[in-house]
Amino acid sequence: MLPSEVRRLIEAGEGHEVEFKEAPASLRPERVAKAIVAFANGQGGTILLGVKDDGKVTGIERANMEEWLMDTVIGQHMEPNITPTYQEVELDGKKVAVLGVPMGTAKPYAIHSGQQKYYLRAGKISRGADRSEILRLFQSGGLLFVEKMPIHGSSIDDMDMRRLQDYFINVLGEDAVNDWEQTLLDRNLLVKREPQAGAPCCSYAGYILFATDPKRSLPQAGIRLLVYPGSEEDYDASLDESLSIPFVGLEEKNEKKFIERSLPNLVLHYLQPHISKEKLVGMQRSRHWDYPVPVIRELLVNAFAHRDWTKQRDVRITVFKDRMEINSPGALPNGMTIKQMIAGQQEIRNANIIRILRDYEFMEHKGMGIRRQVLPLMKERNNTEPEFEATESSFKVTLHRE
Repeated sequence: MLPSEVRRLIEAGEGHEVEFKEAPASLRPERVAKAIVAFANGQGGTILLGVKDDGKVTGIERANMEEWLMDTVIGQHMEPNITPTYQEVELDGKKVAVLGVPMGTAKPYAIHSGQQKYYLRAGKISRGADRSEILRLFQSGGLLFVEKMPIHGSSIDDMDMRRLQDYFINVLGEDAVNDWEQTLLDRNLLVKREPQAGAPCCSYAGYILFATDPKRSLPQAGIRLLVYPGSEEDYDASLDESLSIPFVGLEEKNEKKFIERSLPNLVLHYLQPHISKEKLVGMQRSRHWDYPVPVIRELLVNAFAHRDWTKQRDVRITVFKDRMEINSPGALPNGMTIKQMIAGQQEIRNANIIRILRDYEFMEHKGMGIRRQVLPLMKERNNTEPEFEATESSFKVTLHRE
C-alpha cells in the first residue's frame, strides 16, 4: 500500500472496515487481537497501528512489530490462527504498520485468555457477539447445522403423519415404514438431545417441513405477506397475513389435485387477487399475472430454503403497485456474492431442507434457477431486470411490474 493510500484511509476515518490504533511499546496484545478477530469474523478489514482515533499519526514504537503480532498477538491470543498481511509505511517521519485482515474462512475466530470471547465489527467499534450471532458464526464456519438442532418441547406427535406417509411412500417410493421414530432419526427430521434423554425432539428441518403448525414453536417458520395500494409502506395495507402451514403439500396422486396446499401454493392463492387479473382472449378467459408464476415460486423457495434459521424473522413478501419484494432473513451463505449466485455457484446452508425440497421438485439440482428462469422470464415479461440486495442481515430481490 502506498503512503498516499494510507493517507486517504486516515482522512476517511475509522469505519466498518478500518480501525486506527495507537502502538506504544506497552500496547496489550489482547487489544490488537480483538480488532483482528472482529474483522476476521466479518468481511475483513484494515488496522493502522500507530494512528490515534482522531487520525493523528504517532507511529509504532516496537522494532519487531511484525514478529510480535504473528507470534504473540495471533499465536498466543487468537483461535484459530489467521495470517494478515503486514506492511510498514512512513508518514510524517513515523512508521505506520498496515495490517490487512482477510475475511476468515474458519469462523468463528475468538480471543482465548482464560475463556473464549467472540467479537464482531459494528460501525467503527469491535463489540462482543451475542448468542444468536455466535450461532451464526459457527454456522458460517460449517461447525453448526441449525436445521439439525432440536425444537425443545416438540415430539413426533407434532408432525403431520399424512405428509410424512406421502413423502416416504409416494415421493421416495418406499414400500412401507415400519419404525417411524428410527426412520425420522436417520433422516435428521427427529433428533435426540442426549443418548438417554427420552423421546426425541423434532429437528428444525422436520418441524419446518412437516409440523402441523410450524410457527407454534418456531416463530420464524412462516411467511409474511403484505400488500400496499401505493409505492410505499403505510397503515392502509390491502393484505397483512402470516402463513403457518407445513412447507410441503399433500395431493391426490391419481387426480393431481391438492388435498392441502403447500406453503408456496398458499402464498400464490393469497396473492392472486392482488397481482393477477382475468383477460378475455377470444371466447375464453385466461389469467394474466403481473409477474411470471415460475419466477415467484423460484424466489420464494430460494428465500425459504437458503435463509438463516437463527434469525427470528419470517420470510417476507411485500407487494406494491409498482413492484414486489421477496426478503429472506440472513446474509448470503458462506460469503457468497450476488455475482456468484447469479452465475450458479452453490453454497449450501441447509442441506437437509434443500434435499427434501428437491425430492418434491421444488428445486432443481444445478442451482441455476436465477440465471435460467428468473432473469430471462422477467426480461420476456416486461423487459426489466430484478434487483438484488445483500446485507449482513437479509437478502432482498425486487421485481418490477413494468
